[in-house]
Amino acid sequence: MKRRDFVAAAALAAASPALAQNRQRRGAGGPVVIASGNGLECVKRAHGLVRDGVDPAHAVVKGVEINENDPNDDSVGFGGLPNEHGVVSLDSCVMHGPTHRSGAVAAIENIKNPAAVALEVARRTDHCMIVGEGAKRFALQLGFEEENLLTEASRQKWLRWKANHSRNDDWLNEDEFDIPGERGERHSSLMPGPSPQPSRQGRGGGFDSHTGTIHCSALTGAGDLAGCTTTSGLSWKIPGRIGDSPLIGAGCYTDNAVGSAGATGRGEAVIQICGARTVVMRMEMGDDPTDACLYALKHIADKTKAKRLLNDRGEPNFNVCFYAVRKDGAYGGACMRGIREYAVADAKGARLERCAALYD
Repeated sequence: MKRRDFVAAAALAAASPALAQNRQRRGAGGPVVIASGNGLECVKRAHGLVRDGVDPAHAVVKGVEINENDPNDDSVGFGGLPNEHGVVSLDSCVMHGPTHRSGAVAAIENIKNPAAVALEVARRTDHCMIVGEGAKRFALQLGFEEENLLTEASRQKWLRWKANHSRNDDWLNEDEFDIPGERGERHSSLMPGPSPQPSRQGRGGGFDSHTGTIHCSALTGAGDLAGCTTTSGLSWKIPGRIGDSPLIGAGCYTDNAVGSAGATGRGEAVIQICGARTVVMRMEMGDDPTDACLYALKHIADKTKAKRLLNDRGEPNFNVCFYAVRKDGAYGGACMRGIREYAVADAKGARLERCAALYD
């Protein structure tokens, strides 16, 4: 080991006991598919498709389509939480290992399945990314249907955020309502759910921003790889904001000679360290997938300087999760803190496994 690598490894092991342990997990032979914790059905579908000989890029896109179509997954596709203007804006990217081609769409509106559109960007164009109105027009030209993606449930969540995010605007907070709801309660019965609790950061009137997403990476039995990340992005975001999910090297990266990785969580933090590329790079240097994910998380922690993003111990007060599969079938996942799970499917079937955590 080179001296600089030894020093870096020693520093990481000292910073977190998790990094000093061998957490390597290996698929049971044949295809291996991993996804974020909301992707159990996704990995089932994608694994079956890959096992049947479907190209891995098509398989991961068909896998995440389940979440994109699910109105109850408010972090992805149909039913995703909107931006601050109440508009659902979607981002996605796909990377195909055998050709090292990628495609992405960002800030696309009224198209339910952005991952499929991203795949067509890679297949049909010489571009890597198409955004906004241009992305929607591209999708419509290919026959994708335009539809309203804001479900009633997501609209009501947006209305509650709108009413409570500030006392310095003309929208009354729930505790300021003069007229009770139709059932007599202080907040309107048209806005279901518990009253907002104070957020850890004390921002947004008690509404923490939602940073869900789904990532999926697949390894075929022949050793080919592909990855896909798709999201409705940060809830209540400034219109036009782009997170890590549509950015190759940040929210997703695939190298057919090494492995594939992706991320969920605070996109700005992932972008600033080229997160998925960092994970794949560490696997190329010899890390097992879990330790590669932990390395990227430690890098985020080291580079987080803003006081508003740190807790009282000087640690990031947000979460990020990375997921990775290596060309030899090893896989893993890690989060900044807490108990998080990721989905995996191989010859043993589909299941959830616990992420390693950088912090307790």
